[in-house]
Amino acid sequence: MKKSFLSLLAVVLLIGTAAYNPIKDETDELEEIFRQINTEVLSNGKAYETLGQACKTIGHRLTGSSNGKKAEEYAHALLKSYGFSDVKYQPFQVEAWSRDTVTLAIAPRKSDNFRDVEVVSLAMTPVEAKVTSEIVDVGNGLEGDFQAVKDKLSGKIALVNIGLLAPIKGPRNLHRSEKTALAMQYGAVGVIFVNTVKGNVLLTGTASVTGSLIEIPAVCVSLESGMELRAWLSQEPNLVAMIDMKNFSRMIKARNVIATLKGSSKRHQDEKIVIGGHLDSWDLAHGALDNGIGSFSILDIARTFQALKLKPKRTIEFVMFMGEEEGLLGSKAMIEKLNKSNAINKVAFMFNLDMANNANGFNTSGRDEMVPLFTRFGQVIQKVEPSYKNTVINQAGLHSDHQTFMLEGIPTASPIGSIAPEAIGCYHANCDKFDLIKKDEINNTVRYTAMMLYAMANAEEIPAKKMDYYSTRDFFIKQNLRKELELGREWKWGASE
Repeated sequence: MKKSFLSLLAVVLLIGTAAYNPIKDETDELEEIFRQINTEVLSNGKAYETLGQACKTIGHRLTGSSNGKKAEEYAHALLKSYGFSDVKYQPFQVEAWSRDTVTLAIAPRKSDNFRDVEVVSLAMTPVEAKVTSEIVDVGNGLEGDFQAVKDKLSGKIALVNIGLLAPIKGPRNLHRSEKTALAMQYGAVGVIFVNTVKGNVLLTGTASVTGSLIEIPAVCVSLESGMELRAWLSQEPNLVAMIDMKNFSRMIKARNVIATLKGSSKRHQDEKIVIGGHLDSWDLAHGALDNGIGSFSILDIARTFQALKLKPKRTIEFVMFMGEEEGLLGSKAMIEKLNKSNAINKVAFMFNLDMANNANGFNTSGRDEMVPLFTRFGQVIQKVEPSYKNTVINQAGLHSDHQTFMLEGIPTASPIGSIAPEAIGCYHANCDKFDLIKKDEINNTVRYTAMMLYAMANAEEIPAKKMDYYSTRDFFIKQNLRKELELGREWKWGASE
């Protein structure tokens, strides 16, 4: 009799165990929430309209300018209008830079017959500089390219490609600030960057690895002007360039804008997920692509959570960073405040949206343990929207606000998608205007990122944990990013480590 009872009990337990499937229960709950998000964004999404209004009424959003201040106030008011009670400014000091005048003139040595070339200043260049010297072609500006001309470059002006043009040497491109740092390291007194986009497009961006003003002038010419200059150099090897620039710089206050959605679970609410993107832009156009599409997508993700009254387990902070373009200044200020308040360990994950457009997957930024989770959540998204590709890549990179969090060992991710070639050519350029933006593409970023954000904020566990000091060092070495961090003066582990 006892044996029969135990057998029956085993069967009951087996049936009960089989009936309980936590993954299936989670999937069913996520699918329902994802359907609500999908319907809300497709029916009532505001990212396209609010970005268009900001481009029209504010224009560019340069940190430290009156336009930058207006953008901060616009984002703050928008988040309040969406129903957030906890919206705050996070002020920080920044060395603001703005352009005044610049000219570039070229002539053969010992000639006064200078030819003017259309040019734009790179940011964080000197307040005043006037340099005349011979030009040395450094090609793509990778370290090997500088090594090849090291005996010629001291006291000269380096001619360097912004991107990579054939012949290509080395595994990856360097950021323009890193190329400028190398130019200074090898003794150059100025840098002329050549854009790699056709159509007489002029490009700007910071030339500083630290966020502070650099010591030499750095300017950019179009691809077409660069080709003409190189053809001239082949005929006249001793061409001289004269760079004459004036800029403005002063210490000002900028402000990140942060809206907080408190977590609903006592166990998880002290864990924080940050979803951020930089609100600031350069001043040559509207900054619609960089980074209007990212920051205004976040604003609409925040609206969507409020409209649906979503209450995930973990606390979410929706952050508009300022100062990213001038050296990740806003995210660095946020990390500094988190460290001072001993709250850094509460940040469990960070999503960064920088030029995120037409999302169809995510990059898990080198954290292998996150790939299965993103893939599984993506499969639920596909149940709601079969056209979602669920592409998951795992590549760590630098030069946006996620870098600041990665340096603290915090796992990060970003949406991946596509940008039309005619739009990407306007990156940091005088054609980065609202007419580049497509409503359905920005809505794709909003809905899929909102779904993934909710899933992550509501997950029972996040597989990737905050790494300690030495594990973070080992991570960057494994990702082959040490040299870039050293050039950017961000390697904090010392030369011997």
